[in-house]
Amino acid sequence: MIVIEVWVVGYVAVEWSIRLAMVVIVPMRRSPEAARSWLILVFLLPIPALLIYLIIGRPTYPRWRRERFLKLPTVFAAASKEISHSRYCRRPDLPSHLSGPALLVEKLGQFPTVGGNNFELISEYDDVINRMIDDIDAAQRTVHLLYYIFADDETGLRVVDALERAAQRGVQCRLLIDAIGSRQWAQNIAKLLAPAGVEVRLALRVGLFRRKSARADLRNHRKIAVIDSRVGYLGSQNIINAEFREGVVNKELVARVVGPVTTEIQAVFIADWFMETNEELANPVLFPHNPPGGGVVAQILPTGPDYPGAGLGDLIVSLVHGARERVIITTPYFVPDESLLQALKTAVLRGVQVGLVVSQVTDHILVKLAQRSFYSELLFSGIQVHLYEKSFLHAKHITFDDEIAFLGSSNIDIRSLVLNAEVSLIAFDKSVVKQLWQEQDRYFVSSRALSLRDWDKRPLIHKVAENLARLASPLL
Repeated sequence: MIVIEVWVVGYVAVEWSIRLAMVVIVPMRRSPEAARSWLILVFLLPIPALLIYLIIGRPTYPRWRRERFLKLPTVFAAASKEISHSRYCRRPDLPSHLSGPALLVEKLGQFPTVGGNNFELISEYDDVINRMIDDIDAAQRTVHLLYYIFADDETGLRVVDALERAAQRGVQCRLLIDAIGSRQWAQNIAKLLAPAGVEVRLALRVGLFRRKSARADLRNHRKIAVIDSRVGYLGSQNIINAEFREGVVNKELVARVVGPVTTEIQAVFIADWFMETNEELANPVLFPHNPPGGGVVAQILPTGPDYPGAGLGDLIVSLVHGARERVIITTPYFVPDESLLQALKTAVLRGVQVGLVVSQVTDHILVKLAQRSFYSELLFSGIQVHLYEKSFLHAKHITFDDEIAFLGSSNIDIRSLVLNAEVSLIAFDKSVVKQLWQEQDRYFVSSRALSLRDWDKRPLIHKVAENLARLASPLL
């Protein structure tokens, strides 16, 4: 009996020691809402919470990777030289209300604005693949692809065939795919491409006995292609069939860009390749003088645990605060932190039209519930919420007034804003914004506009489930 009592006292002491220690540790360098969610879990289930925290509690890479990241300035040297000295890459003069955001993007991601770019939006799923294959077939020097998902289905095999044809012509082809996002197909893709000499590497590999294993929850979510350092693709679409989940068809949006900004996209690929292989791709052919392809001013923003600070979230909040007329957000997942939520609500009070287009069809039930918990608050604040019903809207872009366009791989949730490696393109151009508006208008046609009165009529059990999911949203 005494032994049992001693064991119980010891167990309780351990639990309270964990609780008290975590009260000190958890709030450090963490948002209030994330700290609150962690502490709720700690006080309810201290020992399981401690184990979970030790595994995924801090969104940082291991020391060896952080040390390798510090070498990136030398890896970027060729790209920086091209951007700084080429007559095609001179920094454009932006109006004062745009120069501030452009400087912020540069501070966060290291890349400046460059002019002379052509910007084409491709919204049809198969058209993206067809155009990319055409560009790969026309490649003369290099093809670099970086994708979160690269499947060996019909779509993936078409791209594999194009890479094989390019490699057989003497084109240097490299493919970098996320080890978790592409785990079902990576081995076969590498096996198919090896005979042609295409180099395939996995990003952020995970394994219990790997000396340099990554965390399973920190992923490379980027989706980019660079052909001959001249043509770039960037957006929401992976290399996989549009209907890779039965009954769910993905609706995507991808930008095909030609011009000096592809130098920055190329640098993102080369940096990620270096981080995974420790191989510096320093061949001058990777950064040729890139003649202008149009008149669009743009820059690239890479973000993730490798980069200091919550760069992407900070940028979006800053751009919302600077908006004067209209902000339209299109995203499949919308689970904002408190700073973004307040920025959007304050924008409405300033007279800014704020709209949100999200997908009615989703593929993550917990995220869906957490997302739905915000709708009443958004609607009450005067933010327009549209549920896209036609398919799974996986496109990710934002327009700010009529001059700033934001497009890339990032969702509006903690996974994209803090945990994942993402890449975004920011364009300071009215014609690009107009193109995105046209896409957004097409989304509105296939969407259902929510009203606060109707939304609040949903069953109580739904509200309870959504609010419980919201408590965990900073951890999702």
